[in-house]
Amino acid sequence: MSKPVSWEDQRIFLAVLEDGSLSAAARRLGVSHPTVRSRIDALERALDTVLFTRSVNGLVPTETALALREPARAMAMASDLFVRQGSSVGTDVSGTVRISVPDVMGVEVIPRMLRTLRNDHPDLQIELSLSNLPADLLAQEVDIAVRTVTPTQKALIARKVASIPLGLFAAPDYLGQRGTPMTLSDLARHDFIGPDRNHRDLALAERLILAGRLGADLLRDRMVVRIDSHPAQVAAARAGLGIAIMQVPLGAGDDRLVHLLPDFEVALLQTWIVMHENLSKVPRVRAAFDSLAASFTRFGDAR
Repeated sequence: MSKPVSWEDQRIFLAVLEDGSLSAAARRLGVSHPTVRSRIDALERALDTVLFTRSVNGLVPTETALALREPARAMAMASDLFVRQGSSVGTDVSGTVRISVPDVMGVEVIPRMLRTLRNDHPDLQIELSLSNLPADLLAQEVDIAVRTVTPTQKALIARKVASIPLGLFAAPDYLGQRGTPMTLSDLARHDFIGPDRNHRDLALAERLILAGRLGADLLRDRMVVRIDSHPAQVAAARAGLGIAIMQVPLGAGDDRLVHLLPDFEVALLQTWIVMHENLSKVPRVRAAFDSLAASFTRFGDAR
C-alpha cells in the first residue's frame, strides 16, 4: 500500500456499500457525487483492488468489499463513540447520548419521554437507533439501550423499569362493522393483525389461540394482515383492519383505539434500561438513564 488509508475514505466506502450507489452515499454524507466517486477511485488505488462493479441495478460490491464491511462498521462505531465521549466536559449534563430502542417504542413512546429529558437537560442531544435487535453495549455501539429481554452480560448495569401488559386493541370503525367481542371465544369471528415471520410474536399469537381455544386456523385464516413491524401493526389497527396485540399503556392512551377484553392479559413485556458500567459516572449518560427509567416506570403503571 503506497499510503495510509484515511477514515474519511473508509466512511465514504461504507456509505456506498450500505446505500448501493454513489449518489445515495453523497446525499447521506452531504458531499458531491464527484467527491464520492474520486474517493472510491483513490481507495481502490490505495488498496490495489476493485471494490465495486457497475450493473444496471447500481453498484455491486466485490468479495473484497464485502469482506471489508465489518471492519469499516467497527471504525464507524469507534468514530461515533469518540465523538460522544468527547462531547461533554467535566460535570455538565451536555453532549450527545445515543439510545437504542425497539421500533414501536421509538415511534410511539420514547418521544414524549425525550421531551421530559430535554426539558430537564436542554444541553443534551439525542441520537436514536430504532431496532428490535439488541445493540452491542459492550462495544459501546450505543450509550443506553431499552431492552425487552433480560440482560445477562456482567459488564452491564441494568435496571428493570416496567412490566408492560400486552392486550388486544381495535379501531372504533372496525368494531362498528364487526361488533365488539365480549369473551375470548368471540374472537374466532374477528380479523387479526399479526406477525409474519417473527418467532417471538408468533408465540404470542399461539398463546392467544390457546387462551381462547380458538383453533389453529386463526393463524392461517383470520390473520388478515401479516407484518413484523410493530409500528405498522399499530397503524393497521388504527386504520380499522382488525384486532392487534399491543402494549396496553400505548393503546389505552389512544382515542383511536379501543381496549378489548381489558381483564385479559396476553403477556407481560419485561423492560430494562441498560448501559455499560464504564458509562455509569458520565453525567450525560447517567442523567438520560435515570430520566428514561423514571419515565418507563410511569408508562408501565399507566393502564
